[in-house]
Amino acid sequence: MTMIADVRPSRASRAFYAIPVIGWIAKDISRGVENVFYALIIALTLLVLAVKVWGVVAITMTALALVPVMFLWLIVISQP
Repeated sequence: MTMIADVRPSRASRAFYAIPVIGWIAKDISRGVENVFYALIIALTLLVLAVKVWGVVAITMTALALVPVMFLWLIVISQP
């Protein structure tokens, strides 16, 4: 028996982790940092396969989807 009690995750985190694919990847990343690299390799592979199927449109849609992420990143790094 351990001295530390097991903490149950909140209802919101359990609901987020229950989302197929996205939740599974998020749960794996939260359990270990080394899983981030596997997730990046999977994302890069999906992008390459999308380019093979749809061409330049896949790169354009990816860049368009990442615009809000880049805006948030610029806001975060510009804070003192």
